[in-house]
Amino acid sequence: MNKTTAKKYLSAIEGSKKKYLTCENLSVSMGIYPEVIAEQLSFFEPMLAMDPSFDLKELIPAISKYIEEEDSKREKKEVIRVTKKDLGGYKSVADFLYKKMTINGLVDRSASLTEADLKALKKLVQAELDAIKANKKK
Repeated sequence: MNKTTAKKYLSAIEGSKKKYLTCENLSVSMGIYPEVIAEQLSFFEPMLAMDPSFDLKELIPAISKYIEEEDSKREKKEVIRVTKKDLGGYKSVADFLYKKMTINGLVDRSASLTEADLKALKKLVQAELDAIKANKKK
């Protein structure tokens, strides 16, 4: 079961005004066959497929907990963006390499670049490739 389907069932179960809700009752309001509802919600209660008189309102805590767990699993990635302001200190790829990868003019083999540095280098390389293409067209 995915989170979207769980949310759909949770909202339908919570939105029902009936005190006792079965798969049959829920199927009328959702337009889904009761067998399909029972099969999908059996993820939360395995006996649901065998007992058609099971009260679906009892599943609300389990479905809510599942949705919260799925939300906590999802982590937002930190996006690193390189702007022209970040590239302002470098005139070319050679200038970037000289400033980042050398010490007093000697190449530092132990120097490592961060993700932001690599993205800046990528933009500088692309800018130089674009300049070469523009010169070839002339």
